[in-house]
Amino acid sequence: MESKGSDEVEKLKTKFMSVWNNVKYSWALKSKTSFSRNSPVFLLGKCYHFKAEDEDCPSKDCHEGSDEDFVMGNVEAFRRDFASRVWLTYREDFPPLPGSTLTSDCGWGCMLRAGQMMLAQALVLHLLGRDWTWSEALTLQPLDAETRTTTAAKRLVATLEASLQGTPKSSESGPTFVPQAQASGSAEEADAHLKEMYHRNLVSWFGEGSSAPLGLHRLVHLGLTMGKQAGDWYGPAVVAHIFKKAVKEATDPGLAGITAYVSQDCTVYSFDVMDCHKAPRAGETSDATPEKPPPSLPTLPEDRAVIILVPVRLGGERTNPEYFDFVKSILSLEYCIGIIGGKPKQACYFVGFQDDSLIYMDPHYCQSFVNVSTSDFPLQSFHCPSPKKMPFSKLDPSCTIGFYSKSSQEYERIKVELSKLLQPSLKEKYPAFTFVEGRSADYDLSAGLNTERREWPFIRDTRRTVTTAGDFVLL
Repeated sequence: MESKGSDEVEKLKTKFMSVWNNVKYSWALKSKTSFSRNSPVFLLGKCYHFKAEDEDCPSKDCHEGSDEDFVMGNVEAFRRDFASRVWLTYREDFPPLPGSTLTSDCGWGCMLRAGQMMLAQALVLHLLGRDWTWSEALTLQPLDAETRTTTAAKRLVATLEASLQGTPKSSESGPTFVPQAQASGSAEEADAHLKEMYHRNLVSWFGEGSSAPLGLHRLVHLGLTMGKQAGDWYGPAVVAHIFKKAVKEATDPGLAGITAYVSQDCTVYSFDVMDCHKAPRAGETSDATPEKPPPSLPTLPEDRAVIILVPVRLGGERTNPEYFDFVKSILSLEYCIGIIGGKPKQACYFVGFQDDSLIYMDPHYCQSFVNVSTSDFPLQSFHCPSPKKMPFSKLDPSCTIGFYSKSSQEYERIKVELSKLLQPSLKEKYPAFTFVEGRSADYDLSAGLNTERREWPFIRDTRRTVTTAGDFVLL
């Protein structure tokens, strides 16, 4: 009986902390964001401008933007593009995490969630392409801090009442999702239906539960091998290594054509990346002697796609302003999958910028568990309708940059382009990272170095700015 009572107390503590974090972040986060009509907006390699089409074209202001990626005077196109990115946030009421009794990651799992979003963007590029958008993206309702806080408080009261009365809490059902009828007829309809299947399958890989190859339970399990427990703070470099292992060990056939690479000491070793691009043939693994495959097995593609993750340090206690233009250049590339980092102890997923502000997706929003094993689970909570902005000056210097390389030929182009961007300025003598020919094994590296020692601690900043501008205001 004591054990049962103790478990109930722990569950109530977890629930209370979940609600408290929701309340805390609802005050800190902006529920409304303002955008200027006079400056281009970049979102993962695409450039948008909110001026009317008959006004002077500001293309000269675009930062490395190509003509085909430039969209003029179309606010809805930007909103549709942003809302189509996969949004992964805190969740609660899911099965206990490995090695703990925690049933929510609220308050500590934001870096894992930011990493999931970056990885999801790589998989969107891999399976759907950069031009894909979700058909229901513009139907999402704006996030309301007051509403979400009230909802969280009601859930806590319901839990307390159920506990006191000794009755189980009824599960909260998600929004009703009516699957679209299977398209029949045109090739366009069939293609759209196929992409929606890819979309739904992709989201399910990040669900809560032991069966999801890239879900929180799997990530926490892999974190245990690196000395990280559920409830610990995960830094951007540790998260990069966790995702490398998660992708490598995934058994889902949909993930067979992609792998991940993590740079070492801010150095990308080109031969190591090229080795990652070479897909093992049937019956062969990268760590075993090739075996003659049975004739019944299909031939695998020559190349795998590679997710390149580069943990970097962009300054000392604060991000060096000399790196701001570099970050803008990176986020202007179509093969960039974003940056994970954030404000001190508050991880975010950075996807773009306008002027001197970063555009990001925020994981600090606790939502209810969604069972992604069902065929018609609701997708609405996995997409965010409200972009957020943050000054570059608030960016913590410790972060991880991500790129998607489709093939070995594509990597050669990426290497050349990034090498030009990485040329240090006269003021800042050190590039954010470098490319080196050869393999890491050819150099004297500490192979057994604990990834935790590669982490740079986030510097706590007690100052906080609260902005209450319009939800999507054009100034």
